[in-house]
Amino acid sequence: MSKEKHRFYAPSEAFSGDQVVLPEDEGKHALKVLRVVEGDQITVTDGEGGTYRVRIDSTAGKQVAGTVLSRTENEGEPEGGLHIALGVLHQPARWETFLEKAVELGCTRITPMITERTQTSRLKDRRLHQIMISAMKQSGRSRLPILDAPTEFAALLDVEAKKRVICHEARPDGVQLPELVASMQPSDDLVALIGPEGGFSEGEVRMAEEKGWTTVWLGKRRLRAETAAMAVVSMASLRG
Repeated sequence: MSKEKHRFYAPSEAFSGDQVVLPEDEGKHALKVLRVVEGDQITVTDGEGGTYRVRIDSTAGKQVAGTVLSRTENEGEPEGGLHIALGVLHQPARWETFLEKAVELGCTRITPMITERTQTSRLKDRRLHQIMISAMKQSGRSRLPILDAPTEFAALLDVEAKKRVICHEARPDGVQLPELVASMQPSDDLVALIGPEGGFSEGEVRMAEEKGWTTVWLGKRRLRAETAAMAVVSMASLRG
């Protein structure tokens, strides 16, 4: 009996009719690590909402090719949009950790944000893309989130959503996160801004509030920036 070996990623251009050829790195992993053979059935996602059951027909020339047997749409995807903008961090590895967990927990858009307190740091696009693919496959999702280029704080204030929040540790009178989430429906879009090391300046918070953003307080404990962002994503993924 054929059995599923693993979940793989193949972009839409890898499909032609009911045929698909795995990208070179995915095919190598399938053959060398997972030991797939002709006749096995695997799961393939295109990162655009499609999830496919595929029968492997050929492994000739170290190329894995197969036939699509069935397709489902939006497997593992949330009903509402979840857009998180996190300030670029001094240590890229910490931002990458957030990115991985944000994809696993259902973020639909992720923005590296430039703020007054952002320190210079270089994020590597290719590495970030690979982290997102791995997290998408591991978590059983079918869409790669949108990953924006680094964006200035002020430019994000015009983003539209049902709920728009800015998280600020120095505002205990702000709305508490559980209260915010309890007020949301599963289909509501949420945009949340989380600052870098040192958080947002008071001027940035005032600017956001003047644009109609709600200030959210995450509690008494002082969290690292990426921890705060993951707390928001985790809680928001349970909304409704």
